[in-house]
Amino acid sequence: MTRRLDNDISASLTRRNWLISAAASGGVILSSNRASADQTDAPSTPHFWYRLAPEGPYIDSQRENQAFGFGQGKIYLSEDNGRTWPHDAIFRDAENITFSCILGNGNVLFATLTRLFLSTDKLKTYKEVVVQDADGNDYVPHQPLDPANPGWYFHPLDGVHTWDVNGSEMLVWGNYCNVLGGAVPVNIYYSTDQGETVKIAYSFGQSPTFQQPGAGPDELLGDPDNPVVCRHIHCVTYNPAENAFYACTGDHDRTDAAGNNHQECHWLRGTYDTAHDAWDWTVLVSVNSNSRYKSGGINFVDGQLYWAADANGKNGTMPHDRGIFLCAPGDLTDPTKHELLFNPHYESANMIIEDGVILSAHYAPASPYATGIIYSPDSGKTWAQYDLKEFGQRSAIRFHKKNSDGWFRVDLRKGWIERGEVLFIKPKPI
Repeated sequence: MTRRLDNDISASLTRRNWLISAAASGGVILSSNRASADQTDAPSTPHFWYRLAPEGPYIDSQRENQAFGFGQGKIYLSEDNGRTWPHDAIFRDAENITFSCILGNGNVLFATLTRLFLSTDKLKTYKEVVVQDADGNDYVPHQPLDPANPGWYFHPLDGVHTWDVNGSEMLVWGNYCNVLGGAVPVNIYYSTDQGETVKIAYSFGQSPTFQQPGAGPDELLGDPDNPVVCRHIHCVTYNPAENAFYACTGDHDRTDAAGNNHQECHWLRGTYDTAHDAWDWTVLVSVNSNSRYKSGGINFVDGQLYWAADANGKNGTMPHDRGIFLCAPGDLTDPTKHELLFNPHYESANMIIEDGVILSAHYAPASPYATGIIYSPDSGKTWAQYDLKEFGQRSAIRFHKKNSDGWFRVDLRKGWIERGEVLFIKPKPI
């Protein structure tokens, strides 16, 4: 089943209204009942209800009944899914927050362009966390040649970053960078102690393309000893059946000044040795961009590997080798053993699977859909596509697991990556 839904519902950009009213009044009341809108008040498709975030902070992340938000020079924490915001703190750089994660013990780790912070007491206080490299040394962000473009060190494209690993929670994520804000090195980060310590799990090499303009040989970003380069990381996730992490990267083949070709699309598999606090990574695949391995949205369900491919470029056989795929993890490198579950025909590299619902989305600049949502209610047996046109050209990224009220949280980005609005989606019963 494939549908395209055309809605003419006019959506109020509630956060924009809140920002305007807050600026005009010098303050804001954050306990409006509008935050608790029931799904029966929300527009819907045959498969789900949907609505923009209510007036108030930009809701950057959620976990069960908690939500973390920011705006107007402050950070906020809700314990009732954004209905009220009883915890807040002044944070002058709030509009530059690019990442946040609510940990299992209630700690909140959040990041600006180049700095990480942790609160352990519901935002009463927060402290800076300095990343450590594999040798335990401080990993300090570079001094940008252009101070206005320090880069995005911690911004992810995916939304699920914590897993139970051998009975303890691990936080692992990679930075989707080198799109806006300047050049940065590409890293996978991790924490095993609820964000108190954050370390480097893997550092990619020095890209010949994504460096600061005018940088000299001693100012190149990335691991000089690693020949594996990429533009950014699309997804990092964990497979409990293997006790292993998987990561995939983008974007294209690029040729350096000496004429050497560098592939940026890779799949990596990593295992973590708890006793020695050490990682072992293997590059499984390195390919060009017209491949199903140019992808994201990696999910593991019942030991099976699912992913969404956004193949593009003209360096391969047409039509593009894209879609939503399934295979056993051990068969990843053998395309003949992959099952194509659904082909949306346009680029898609974000996906979440929870309780049998598969939620994915179109990359707006490469799709005729304005805000294209890809949906399966039954683990991939049937599919539908919807165009939520009232939101304009938006790409849905950073899918968070459902909160305690049953709503997925999704970023709507202008074009592809510039922050727009926050969308909530709630599956209908089947």
